[in-house]
Amino acid sequence: MADNSQNMSYKAGECKGQAQEKGSQMMNKASNATNSAKESCQEAGQQMKAKAQGAADAVKDATGMNK
Repeated sequence: MADNSQNMSYKAGECKGQAQEKGSQMMNKASNATNSAKESCQEAGQQMKAKAQGAADAVKDATGMNK
């Protein structure tokens, strides 16, 4: 009977370890997705800033304020 109990305990520990590993993998994937989204937003912000600066410069050129 003790042998069966040890076997069940081992399997329970094995399942716990596998669940923890799966959880860790999911957290890493979520973290990677978050970082990717953050980088995309930062890139979009930089592009918008550059376009706005270009538009402002075009207006200054057109009105002669850039001299």
